[in-house]
Amino acid sequence: MSESVDDSHSGIEQRVTACNRDCPDACSLVATVEQGRITRLSGDPNHPVTRGFLCHRTSRFLQRQYDPRRLVTPLRREGELFVPVGWGEALDDIAQRLLAIRAESGPAAILAYRCGGSMGILKAVVDFFFERFGPVTGKSGDVCTGAGDAAQMADFGDEDSHDLFDLHHSRTIVLWGKNLHVSSVHLLPVLLEARARGATLVSVDPVFHKTAALCDLFVQPRPGGDIPLALGVARWMFDAGASDPRAGDYCDHLDAFAALARSRPVEEWADLAGVSCQSLLSLAEAYAVRPAALHIGWGLQRRRHGSATVRVLDALGAVSGNLGIPGGGVSYYTKRRGAFDLSFARRDEVAPRLLPEARLGRAIAEAQDPPIRAAWISSANPVAMLPDSRAVAAALSSLDLTVVVDSFLTDSCRCAHYVLPTTTLLEEDDLLGAYGHHWLVESRPVVSPPPGVKSDYQIIQELARRTGLAEEFSDDVETWKRRVLAKVADRGASLEALRRGPVRNPLAPMVMYPDRIFSTPTRKVNLVHDAPIAPPQGTALRPLLLMALATERAQGSQWLPEQQQGPATATVHPSAAGGCADGSLARLESEVAEMVVRLKFDPRQRPDIVLMEKGGWLSAGRCANALIRGEETDAGGCAVYHDTPVRLLPTGHS
Repeated sequence: MSESVDDSHSGIEQRVTACNRDCPDACSLVATVEQGRITRLSGDPNHPVTRGFLCHRTSRFLQRQYDPRRLVTPLRREGELFVPVGWGEALDDIAQRLLAIRAESGPAAILAYRCGGSMGILKAVVDFFFERFGPVTGKSGDVCTGAGDAAQMADFGDEDSHDLFDLHHSRTIVLWGKNLHVSSVHLLPVLLEARARGATLVSVDPVFHKTAALCDLFVQPRPGGDIPLALGVARWMFDAGASDPRAGDYCDHLDAFAALARSRPVEEWADLAGVSCQSLLSLAEAYAVRPAALHIGWGLQRRRHGSATVRVLDALGAVSGNLGIPGGGVSYYTKRRGAFDLSFARRDEVAPRLLPEARLGRAIAEAQDPPIRAAWISSANPVAMLPDSRAVAAALSSLDLTVVVDSFLTDSCRCAHYVLPTTTLLEEDDLLGAYGHHWLVESRPVVSPPPGVKSDYQIIQELARRTGLAEEFSDDVETWKRRVLAKVADRGASLEALRRGPVRNPLAPMVMYPDRIFSTPTRKVNLVHDAPIAPPQGTALRPLLLMALATERAQGSQWLPEQQQGPATATVHPSAAGGCADGSLARLESEVAEMVVRLKFDPRQRPDIVLMEKGGWLSAGRCANALIRGEETDAGGCAVYHDTPVRLLPTGHS
């Protein structure tokens, strides 16, 4: 169901599009439109993954779509205030200032920053504009997935996942650091079907959540205890004869990895992981029932040793014999761009320099020869979403020109000289892949944007016309779609095919590495054999570790203002409250900053963590990232989000 369905008698249409927000599911949506206004959103029943239902966040997106505080005209900063200006005036001034900065300091003085506020494939055209205008400074690393990406590339020479429905072949499914109710809700029906076929479901997570309650076995290690836990499982497998006797045929460094696993007894590995020996053994015995699928979540790599953690899990998947077989695999990230030809934008290859995303605020402030003088920010709210939020805000506020493209006045917009209003996901014209499955969809506008609102591409076209690049950005959106589909158009994934409905990426495998030949230099798995053993810990002064996690209630920082009123909630085990009462206000303090929170007790949580919702606004005093120092992980440029030592104090304590 991709074409609109018109009920001419009632004046009601159902129009199909797709959700472009930062979520692995990339759902196909059905919008009910009455007299030009969307009155209902539902999941597309014809999408094999969406299956007719939506997550809590997207099912309520119309609140955001029709919020009266949505921006519908460009804004220019004048002193402490923003005043509306016309598009022509805004873009004329922006273009003149960008041209002047380029002439005076070179294109490296301009930073183009784009993140996952929209996962639309054609957002790459924004990068292409700044490549052609400069090339300008870009960002290095990926604060969300970079450590895991680097791990899988080091281990396998490639990165992709088994087909989602390959789980129907699994006898064991291990969700390691993955809360499906928040981050992969459309995986739930597949798991329930697998369980009905006899599969055992296992959750490994320091946090108790709804998914843990769903599983047959829940193992709750200390935060960052994943490496010793996985090595303990590997030790048991080697000792019990449960490893693959042919692992040496397709794995390098097998003896060294086995020696690492055997360097401590199982009991010591369990103690380091913060679990009982019986819990570790139960996990090992469950994973030994093959085929066993290991699905890695997008949180455990956001620690200082995040890449090493994923590498140890990759190695566990390899030596257990679960690589290359139906129902097995180590699935971390689906290659969402794999079907698309994005060769027109070379990005990092040609950028004069790259600033580390995880340390963006400090990196902007410290940049020299030339200093950063201007920033263009799209599909992103870095002040709220990056570590060291105050440093990011200070850096953006200090520039000669900061432009933010958004639909609402975010924390990052408050640092800008110009804010340019753009389209929502229900007005977008784009293509999407998913990082949780292999289905491709087209997003098409189901309603027109409000007068005065432009898409990212329309803004870039206008800017190109003012900077001598009009011809290169004169094509319409459909032409760009056909260009990026060139690799798969003649293999069943043409634009016409996508307009008839979702299409599985024809280049994607059903099972990764079925011949057990890998894209590494030796064509074997590059097993990790030297990993940091000790989990992160708090300090004597700050004994708790802060974990600000994704929530069912909002996507990233896309909260409604009324949801950001009052102190943020901090969930803790009662013994971790530092003498504060349930429901009371407390000070949550790190080495970097402090904030007032309202405590919520949960005895199911570990006593060494503080849980918060991510994406809180700095302007509302609810931004957990303001407490987190900007640091990069051991590889891949991920942000160290979950290793920050904190303490709780009564609000009157000094």
